[in-house]
Amino acid sequence: MTITTPDTPHAQPLLDWYDRHHRDLPWRVTPAMAARGVKPDPYRVWLSEVMLQQTTVQVVKPYFERFLTRWPEVTDLASAESDAVMAAWAGLGYYARARNLKKCAEAVAKEHGGIFPDTEAGLKALPGIGDYTAAAVAAIAFNRRAAVMDGNVERVISRLHAIETSLPAAKPVMKDKVALMTPADRPGDFAQAMMDLGATICTPKRPACSLCLFRGSCQALKLSDPELFPVKAAKKEKPVRHGAAFIAVTGDGEILLRRRAESGLLGGMTEVPTTAWTARIDGETSVTAAPFEAAWLACGTVIHVFTHFELRLSIWRAAIAAKPTLNDGVNDEWWEPVTNLEAQALPTIMKKAIAAAIPLAFKTSKA
Repeated sequence: MTITTPDTPHAQPLLDWYDRHHRDLPWRVTPAMAARGVKPDPYRVWLSEVMLQQTTVQVVKPYFERFLTRWPEVTDLASAESDAVMAAWAGLGYYARARNLKKCAEAVAKEHGGIFPDTEAGLKALPGIGDYTAAAVAAIAFNRRAAVMDGNVERVISRLHAIETSLPAAKPVMKDKVALMTPADRPGDFAQAMMDLGATICTPKRPACSLCLFRGSCQALKLSDPELFPVKAAKKEKPVRHGAAFIAVTGDGEILLRRRAESGLLGGMTEVPTTAWTARIDGETSVTAAPFEAAWLACGTVIHVFTHFELRLSIWRAAIAAKPTLNDGVNDEWWEPVTNLEAQALPTIMKKAIAAAIPLAFKTSKA
């Protein structure tokens, strides 16, 4: 039974709206599919939820479809090479998600016989699954009554109740109100309906309030401007860090690459040689920091914005007649044909660096 208070909007009108206006998404079982007896696939739900964190639906769709084509079951992903998973993830950002994705798949395969736990508590015990993902998978895949709250839901609930406390401090209050509103029947559809309402009607800018089924009970619309909600704490200015990247190319079209350490920013991803920049300190930017002596030419600067800082890399390029000797006993450096770059686990910042030195690199590369 769902307990409500006098100011809690009812879920049924939202479910009715969702039945008519839901988005068709490749990981979703629509109401019409459910009526035919189709059940949500926990693997698909989990994979989509991990990919969608801090990433838009349009960006995620092709990645989701490629992952499913290559690894159609969680056991397939569990047995995949880590390098292949990281390469397939390249461009989605937040690369710790890819490492945890692999660990989680391995845990499901080895400890649960390839079957996802069907409760929030069981899901939270898996690697890389936090409160949000556990609630989303429990509700959407297993129809458990769980309070699911992503950015879209935060926006809807903050406007419905005109919550004036700023984020992130407001999250517990918001989640309590979502929990009160979540029905025992169709909690997964309710969660997806709230997400769709936030994505299509209750948008960050210029929300379509005249089309919203909650316009009669929305406190933000009654008392103020809905665009003022959710209230967010003032953003701190991002620090700017500097470094250098070195693109060495042989006469037969090979480029020097290396693998980053497994831990830390961009952990386990592929990169060109760079200086020791981090989120907290600058790296060298001059040619004196090059990995070996060569006729290095400056190719400008590329800028990339991470979550907590902005990085500006000075780009240097050298045409190499003879390959220099790589570090003895180290197998995380290698020469890769430029035509094969798309198959490498290169994060966006490294693709920018390579493109600055070799403008046609990714137009000639074959995935």
